[in-house]
Amino acid sequence: MTFSEHAEHCPVVAILRGITPDEILEVCEVLRKSGIRLLEVPLNSPDAVESIRRAAEKYHSGDELLVGAGTVLSPEDARRVAGAGGKFIISPDTNPEVIRETKLQRLVSIPGFFTATEAFTALRAGADYLKLFPAGALGPGYVKDLKAVIKAPILAVGGVGESNIGTFLAVCAGAGIGSALYKPGKSLAEIGQAAETFRLAAEKRLAGK
Repeated sequence: MTFSEHAEHCPVVAILRGITPDEILEVCEVLRKSGIRLLEVPLNSPDAVESIRRAAEKYHSGDELLVGAGTVLSPEDARRVAGAGGKFIISPDTNPEVIRETKLQRLVSIPGFFTATEAFTALRAGADYLKLFPAGALGPGYVKDLKAVIKAPILAVGGVGESNIGTFLAVCAGAGIGSALYKPGKSLAEIGQAAETFRLAAEKRLAGK
């Protein structure tokens, strides 16, 4: 399944910042059982490329999960992720060089943006999705205004939680959830409970559309 197909099923991207290779498969399995299918491993996590490699080897032969990288800041990083089997590239900024390399590697490109100018710069470079970051400070109304001229799907990241994910999903194609879902030291049971909460919130929003 593609990134967009997974997002239609559950528009939540689990941001696994700080995860290690030794725990990645256990966390992947908890998220899979909870119905969250898009997993981002930020490259500033310990040995992140190895975590991506292990998750990709286990899950990419089927259609249950899709794993990619976050905090991708250079074309070289994009190539490393592609070599490990990652399927999408998420960045905190708009870097045309990273976007172009991502597309050369045949991965889904999701650069970060904050302004309309950055959004159009990203789209001209070939971005597939746009990541509004930090979204919480701007709110869903900002996205609604942008969509008058920006037709690409937008993910809301940063400041999105249980209390506002529904309002963001009313105008966004998805939302990235970080520490509210996963952070180092959180038990598998806690991760699973949080994942269920966000999946149900997303389902409720989608059912209301």
